[in-house]
Amino acid sequence: MLTKFETKSNRVKGLSFHTKRPWILASLHSGVIQLWDYRMGTLIDRFDEHDGPVRGVHFHMSQPLFVSGGDDYKIKVWNYKLHRCLFTLLGHLDYIRTVQFHHEHPWIVSASDDQTIRVWNWQSRTCISVLTGHNHYVMCASFHPKDDLVVSASLDQTVRVWDIGSLKKKTASPSDDILRLSQMNTDLFGGVDAVVKYVLEGHDRGVNWAAFHPTLPLIVSGADDRQVKLWRTNDTKAWEVDTLRGHTNNVSCVMFLAKQDIIVSNSEDKSIRVWDGTKRTGLQTFRREHDRFWILAAHPEMNLLAAGHDSGMIVFKLEKERPAFAVSGDSLFYAKDRFLRYYEFSTQKEVQLIPIRRPGSTSLNQSPRTLSYSPTENAVLICSDVDGGTYELYVMPKDSSGRGDSLQEAKKGPGSSAIFVARNRFAVLDKGNNQVLIKNLKNEVVKKSGLPVPADAIFYAGTGNLLCRSEDRVVLFDLQQRLVLGDLQTPFVKYVVWSNDMESVALLSKHTIVITNKKLVHQCTFHETIRVKSGAWDDNGIFIYTTLNHIKYCLPNGDSGIIRTLDVPIYITKVSGNTIFSLDRDGKNKTIVIDATEYIFKLSLLRKRFDHVMSMIRNSQLCGEAMIAYLQQKGFPEVALHFVKDEKTRFNLALESGNIQIAVASAKEIDDKDHWYRLGVEALRQGNAGIVEYAYQRTKNFERLSFLYLINGNLEKLSKMLKIAEVKNDVMGQFHNALYLGDIQERVKILENAGHLPLAYIAASVHGLKDVAERLAAELGDDVPPLPEGKEPSLLMPPAPVMCGGDWPLLRVVKGIFDGGLDSIGRDAVDEEEGAEGDWGEDLDMVDVDGLQNGDVTAILEDGDVAEENEEEGGWDLDDLELPSEAETPRISVNAHSSVFVVPTPGMPVSQIWIQRSSLAADHAAAGNFETSMRLLNRQLGIRNFTPLKSMFLDLHTGSHSYLRAFSSAPVVSLAVERGWSESASPNVRGPPALVFNFSQLDEKLKAGYKATTAGKFTEALRLFLNILHTIPLIVVESRREVDEVKELIIIAKEYVLGLQMELKRREMKENLVRQQELAAYFTHCNLQLPHLRLALLNAMTVCYKAKNLATAANFARRLLETNPTNESHAKTARQVLQAAERNMTDASQLNYDFRNPFVTCGATYVPIYRGQKDVSCPYCTTRFVQSQEGQLCAVCDLAVVGADASGLLCSPSQIR
Repeated sequence: MLTKFETKSNRVKGLSFHTKRPWILASLHSGVIQLWDYRMGTLIDRFDEHDGPVRGVHFHMSQPLFVSGGDDYKIKVWNYKLHRCLFTLLGHLDYIRTVQFHHEHPWIVSASDDQTIRVWNWQSRTCISVLTGHNHYVMCASFHPKDDLVVSASLDQTVRVWDIGSLKKKTASPSDDILRLSQMNTDLFGGVDAVVKYVLEGHDRGVNWAAFHPTLPLIVSGADDRQVKLWRTNDTKAWEVDTLRGHTNNVSCVMFLAKQDIIVSNSEDKSIRVWDGTKRTGLQTFRREHDRFWILAAHPEMNLLAAGHDSGMIVFKLEKERPAFAVSGDSLFYAKDRFLRYYEFSTQKEVQLIPIRRPGSTSLNQSPRTLSYSPTENAVLICSDVDGGTYELYVMPKDSSGRGDSLQEAKKGPGSSAIFVARNRFAVLDKGNNQVLIKNLKNEVVKKSGLPVPADAIFYAGTGNLLCRSEDRVVLFDLQQRLVLGDLQTPFVKYVVWSNDMESVALLSKHTIVITNKKLVHQCTFHETIRVKSGAWDDNGIFIYTTLNHIKYCLPNGDSGIIRTLDVPIYITKVSGNTIFSLDRDGKNKTIVIDATEYIFKLSLLRKRFDHVMSMIRNSQLCGEAMIAYLQQKGFPEVALHFVKDEKTRFNLALESGNIQIAVASAKEIDDKDHWYRLGVEALRQGNAGIVEYAYQRTKNFERLSFLYLINGNLEKLSKMLKIAEVKNDVMGQFHNALYLGDIQERVKILENAGHLPLAYIAASVHGLKDVAERLAAELGDDVPPLPEGKEPSLLMPPAPVMCGGDWPLLRVVKGIFDGGLDSIGRDAVDEEEGAEGDWGEDLDMVDVDGLQNGDVTAILEDGDVAEENEEEGGWDLDDLELPSEAETPRISVNAHSSVFVVPTPGMPVSQIWIQRSSLAADHAAAGNFETSMRLLNRQLGIRNFTPLKSMFLDLHTGSHSYLRAFSSAPVVSLAVERGWSESASPNVRGPPALVFNFSQLDEKLKAGYKATTAGKFTEALRLFLNILHTIPLIVVESRREVDEVKELIIIAKEYVLGLQMELKRREMKENLVRQQELAAYFTHCNLQLPHLRLALLNAMTVCYKAKNLATAANFARRLLETNPTNESHAKTARQVLQAAERNMTDASQLNYDFRNPFVTCGATYVPIYRGQKDVSCPYCTTRFVQSQEGQLCAVCDLAVVGADASGLLCSPSQIR
């Protein structure tokens, strides 16, 4: 059973498939009717007007209607488009068990527990017949698919067949009065509506279901006696043919599937059984754990079944319908109706080759699943699920394109997957031992090869290679070398499709397509909500695939789209141009012609084949919102412009592509304030002052206009703006314009008119307008404002603009293919051809010393008196050629393009050069590329914690650049500062970046660290040594000797950091005396400078002596004396401790410390790691750790991960050379 869809719900009592759409109705015991889309797996609608369980439901064949019947004695007819019940048919007096529409007439048949069957006319909404005769509940009733018959089953243990032929006459409208009269008589005196044709007796218990065979005179029934009975009928009688036994509880539903000649039944024994219709034997049984089955439904046109049970329903297929096929060049080999067939794509000719299976099978799903073909040997391998998976090998005679009835014995063997891997070798998967057997055409094992993953299928992957599929991955395996060439995690792969050149492969899963290259490197993934069915590559490298209801394409960059919709699923075999060759579910070859324009257009854009793009724009009907949106999204607004007629969209696209001319034209058409404003913004960005001015004028945006004139230095128009503001009585506008113009008299006048006399007075007196100031002072009287003392007034004048007047200068560039518009392309092509001669042939390199271009030289030559043709040969006689002076020479530009300035290509940024040339992390950080710098440090030193390095990264970056201000309105210019630059260096050769950290600085820090340690400032010393460790990864030195010194410095800093961390930890532990002594002891084993070692030994001796550990203290005293201490008091103390210990050589407490056994201290747990014990180290600072610390951050340097793989410190270019 192939489950396609499953629901969880209340008990399902009724089911009905829609004839055309992928819908199924399920009526529930709770009274709800659900409408599901089984393809998408979604609930579309629910209808809940019934009171109590709904036992019967049925879709109409052609109208948007369905009928339902429930325990509320009601039959309801619904319109699913209107989402409501249209009307209710009342008449039954008990529960209604089943309802069904007639396939032709406007009738509904219903069966009820009131022991009657009723036939209703749903158009007139009346009951047209009541069929009585059963004497117990009628469990089901249904129309015959063709004849005028109804079959019913009842708990009175009988199945009845009714003839309803007379109902036809009753529904036909009487054409004359006599007929109408006879009709009335019939109605009045109870005419013969429907008669019982046969009563089938044979079941020992109540019958739950009975159904007609679609074409043969057969009836099948299922009953509470656990039996399924088969009945045959003729014109006069009916008789029992056979009984199918096997169910262990009441049989609830049973039906014929004529296409496969089988009977399907389900039962309260929680099973669905499939029976052979001819042999009448059981083929298969499907069981559920806890759910009894109640109802079955078959799709009227497709190979789909549905079954309702206690907790929902399932939609399923009994057999796969995909035909097995293999494509080889122009040929298709496929299996159909127990024959191997051959189809030629070019001629569309079909030939039956050989029979491949003996007829008559004992179970379902025996049809070939996969097919593999070897063209050189003309051999075919066919795999099927027979006996748990077997293969058959047929070697066809070369001239076997006859009738194909010469049955040859196939070579067989067990194996669920078998494919050709070479001309005369094939691989068979042996799942049990997870190996592949390589066999020859005699079916003999040549070689065995174990597989790298537990595989459940193998696919072809080129000669000698296999694709092995496991549950969640696919592995590319080379059989010769037994190597894994590629490995990719994917959803469960069902089919594999290679491109024609074997460079790409598509891996098809249930809902996913993964496209990779031939080494299984992932390129893109597509997800589908409904099932993916098949696919093939076209000649352009586009993958065309089908789902249940679409043909789609996917491009190499991950874009996809729909080509067309399908009514029924197809399996693509080959794509050639715009023709798709396919097989349908019946194994018939179909060709579909598609419109490939859309995806070829997108591919041309993707590959930048703009000539194709333009010809397609001109010649095809490619338009629509989707295409415009696509072009916009992919950054081709200028292409989208050619598709659009709508002015608003044209305007938006023109702005996006910077095409001001089109934008202006569209803005004029639209004439809307917002659009003019946006046009102004874009024109300003492009420095097109004329259009900015025009846009501002259209919107009457006077403030912006004034400001524009100010920055352009257009004082004439500014004074006009002043007048306009005066006319408009806009005081603020007047004042602004006067300010911009630097017109002080005007400003004073405006202030005076506005009534701001004190301000007018100040302005006049500051700027030396004495007459006006005196007049205003007189007016103000006592209110004259005081002027500030000791300030020097200056005239506020706007700065002179950098560029006066017109538009910004723009570079002249050759028009792009899309800029010239479509019309010009066709016309100009010819002119260009004719005018191009100046750039061809001999004149190619003729550039004169004065920089004349080819065309000019040609012109000069034409003007001068060139030697006559008939002169005798005398070499190149150019001496006597009198050329006119350059000023007189008319410049004739032969080729239009030669005078156009072409933009120089931008050079590579310095930072880019630094990155490309260096593998040193410091150089990458200086270039500002922190990500690659971090990646390098991770690879070289295993560093994962970059927080301590953040400030250094920033310092390196800012320190390697200098910044210049050109002038106030221009952006700041950044300049690269190079390491080791000298005036003699070549200006075109870029040196490495200057770095702010160097080795000599670290030397200073080391001395400071030693000093702090001697002074006992341990926290300060620890900070300095840690800083050294953090700076070293970003240091660059020149020579190999310096590299060794840097590595030595790491060890020194590491020893001090570890020792100081232990000493600080010891000082925190006031209570734990044992741990205090241990840490003091370990400190003495750090590799310290001699003065510091003496201090550490003195410290350890003191701590142990105080704690009565005399033997250990004596050891430290001995070691101290061996260093010949310069401080006499220290030596004296050590000797006294030795004397005291000799009298009593004991330890009060046991320490985890054995000075006789060499050890290193763990940098995290501070315990000794004795020689011979396993440990892990930090890849950067080399501190050792106990094994449990692997994968943790190093506690000493706080940068690297303990135990990580790293290639080692790289701090000098000399290491790379």
